Amino acid sequence: MNEELKNTLMDKLSREQDKYRDWLKGQSPEEILHHSYEYTVREDILMSMEELTLSEAETRALLLSPSPMAILYDKFSDLETGYMDTIRDSIEDTAKDEAKKLRDLPVYPYPSDHARENGELDVYRASFRANVSCKDAIEAAIRDNYHDNRLDTAAVGQVAEQFGQERMFYVLAATVRHFDYDGRISQDNKRWANTIPVYENKDGMGGDRTAQFVVCSHPGLTDLFLTGARREQPLTADEIKTEAARLLGKLQEPVQPNSPNGTHFMAEVSRDFMERAGAKDTAALQKLLPFSTLALTTLKDRRGVYALIGKDEDRSQSLRRPSVRSKLQQTAEQKPTSAKKKDLVL
Repeated sequence: MNEELKNTLMDKLSREQDKYRDWLKGQSPEEILHHSYEYTVREDILMSMEELTLSEAETRALLLSPSPMAILYDKFSDLETGYMDTIRDSIEDTAKDEAKKLRDLPVYPYPSDHARENGELDVYRASFRANVSCKDAIEAAIRDNYHDNRLDTAAVGQVAEQFGQERMFYVLAATVRHFDYDGRISQDNKRWANTIPVYENKDGMGGDRTAQFVVCSHPGLTDLFLTGARREQPLTADEIKTEAARLLGKLQEPVQPNSPNGTHFMAEVSRDFMERAGAKDTAALQKLLPFSTLALTTLKDRRGVYALIGKDEDRSQSLRRPSVRSKLQQTAEQKPTSAKKKDLVL
């Protein structure tokens, strides 16, 4: 994949240089002389690129630039030249800069009509191109890391390093929602995807442009990739509260104690929750449940972790409210959004 990406980048650089050469041929002799240094350096950049090995992230970032040769030359022209070494250093530095810009580029979730009305088309287009590139990277990561009927955990990090978690999850959510009918994608991942806003983005023919960044790998492998990615994502306060509410409902359902020895009411904690939870998360979960005898424990001959309460507990209680201090801390940690809101179709 890296070799293919490098060849694609070399082809793009060569075509940009050919276009520059053709333009130069039509200029006056004085203008040609004026640009002779730039032309020579551009040729040397092409030569240096043949010898260099950039990371996949750096190569993709340069490919996303409309004029990678121009930005490579501009970077070089700002440096004091020790020439070929400087050109090579300049290429690597520029590639790293562009890769960082790509990682830091915010996801623009709104459709083109909204972007046009609000003067944000440039932001929309940059984000859309990055979404398509992220989709390609997810497919490559699945292809590169699926061996012996298992998907290596390195696949997720390979994509997150290039595009950041926000864009990776946005593309995956759009993909799962596109394949909502497919039984090879878990219900848990489908429920998760429906919590991520993905707006309709109609083109002139009535099609949805979001289909351009839908991952086209086997749906079962895409589901594995998403499950692995979600396990690495920290739990939010809302997710902890949702799990607490689910457990409360489960503990309130039975008429009689349902533990193996008939002395407790019990409910299994979501396995997805336990795979992602740290000590602070389980402590927060226990604080929300209103039972003095509550214990999270394993049971002999059963998989999973269970919430157990004594049979004499008052099960009609509601969830506890977070403390004022916890609310203030949560509010302080939330980032304000600057996106303009309007009625949009999900």
